Amino acid sequence: MTIARTEYGSGLRIVTEHVPGVRSATLGVWVAVGSRDEPGRIAGASHFLEHLLFKGTRKRTARDIAEAFDAVGGDLNAFTGREQTTFYARVLDHDLPMAVEHMCDMLLESVIRPRDFDAERQVILEEINMNEDAPDQLIHDLFSETLWGGHPLGRSVLGSTETVTNVNRDQVRRFWKRHYAPNSFVVVAAGNVAHERLCELVESLIETGPRIEGRRSAVREPQEPPEPSGRVVVKRRPTEQAHICLGTAGLRRGDDRRFAFAVLNNAIGEGMSSRLFQEVREKRGLAYSVYSYHSMYAETGLFSVYAGTTPARASEVLTVVRGELDDVAEKGITSAELERAKGHLKGSLVLSQEDTSSRMNRIGKSEIAHGEILTVDQVIERVDAVTVDDAQAVAADVLARPRSLAVIGPFDEDAFAG
Repeated sequence: MTIARTEYGSGLRIVTEHVPGVRSATLGVWVAVGSRDEPGRIAGASHFLEHLLFKGTRKRTARDIAEAFDAVGGDLNAFTGREQTTFYARVLDHDLPMAVEHMCDMLLESVIRPRDFDAERQVILEEINMNEDAPDQLIHDLFSETLWGGHPLGRSVLGSTETVTNVNRDQVRRFWKRHYAPNSFVVVAAGNVAHERLCELVESLIETGPRIEGRRSAVREPQEPPEPSGRVVVKRRPTEQAHICLGTAGLRRGDDRRFAFAVLNNAIGEGMSSRLFQEVREKRGLAYSVYSYHSMYAETGLFSVYAGTTPARASEVLTVVRGELDDVAEKGITSAELERAKGHLKGSLVLSQEDTSSRMNRIGKSEIAHGEILTVDQVIERVDAVTVDDAQAVAADVLARPRSLAVIGPFDEDAFAG
C-alpha cells in the first residue's frame, strides 16, 4: 500500500493511500476545529456548523447535494469531535471528482440561510433530547464534565439546550469564517485513488498556495492540562439500570507511552478475555456491558471504565472495578495478558484495513493529530515492543491519579459519597 502526502504554502495538506484491487474511494476533509475551540456562550457551534454545511451553497441546494450522492450510490456524512470536525464521502472511484467538488463547495461556499439555521436548531435540540433519553450515552458526557469541570474538554460536543437555543446565525457564521480556511484542512482519500489527480482537483477548487518541500505543518499546541477533579456526581433518573463511569486523566496523544497504555487498556477492559469482562460479567454476572476506553487530546487524555448494572448491585460493581484497577496499578498485568492484548490490538488494526473508510480515518486522524503517519507495520512494531515492565510503569502512573465517578440512576446525590 502506498501513502503519498503533499503540503501547500497555505498549510493545507493532502494525503492519500492507494489500495489496489478496489473500485471505490473514501474521501475525508478533516478540519482542525472542534468543541474545545468554542467560547462557552456558543458551545455546540462546531456541531451546529457540521449540520448547516449540508444545507446548500450558492451553486447547489441541500436537495441537489443529496441527490448527487444518491444517484451514484455514495454516502456523504460528517462527525464532530472535541478537536476536529470531519466530513467524508464514500463513492466509486470514477465519482471521486464529483465528491471533491461538492465537499469543497460545502465547506467554503455554504450560504447558511436564516430559515435553514432556525430549522436545524430544532433538529439539534431534538438530538440533545435524544441523548438525554439515552443514559448509556449521556453518562460519558457527564463523566467528562465531572472529570474536568468547566474546562472546554469537559463540555458536550452537542452543546447544551441553553447555548443552542441562544446562539445566533451571525455567531456561527463568524466561527465558520474564522476556522474553515485552507490552513485548517487535511484532505484525505483512501482506495483506488491517484494522488496527483486528487491534488490537481483540490488545487482547482481551493486557494492552496504553492506546493512546498518537506514538512512544516503544525499540530495543535498543547495547553496547560486540566487536573482530574476526583469528584463524584450522581444524576438522579428513574432508570432500570445504573450507568457508571469511573476513571481519571489519561495520556496526551504525544506521549511515547501511549502504545504501552493501549496494551494495558486492552487487557483491562477490551474484549471478552479482559479483566473487567471476566470479573464483572463472566464470574459474577453483575453487568451485560462493561468495558474501558482511552481518549487522547493535545495535552491530556481520558481513561474510563463503563458498566451498566441493576441499581441494587451498583456498589458491588464499583467495588470490583476499583479492586481490579488497584491491582493493576500495583502489580501490572501478567505476561499472558500482555501477549493477548498485543494480539488483539494488532489483529484489530490489520482487519480494519480491509475497509477504505477505516483507512481514511486512520491516516486522517494521524495527520491532523500527530503531523505524521505511521505505517501499519510501524504501529505493530511499537505494540510488539511493549514489555510487562512498560505496562506496569504506565499503570502505576495513570491508575494512581485521582479518580472521578459519574452515575446515572435512581440514587440520591450522596449515594456514592466517600
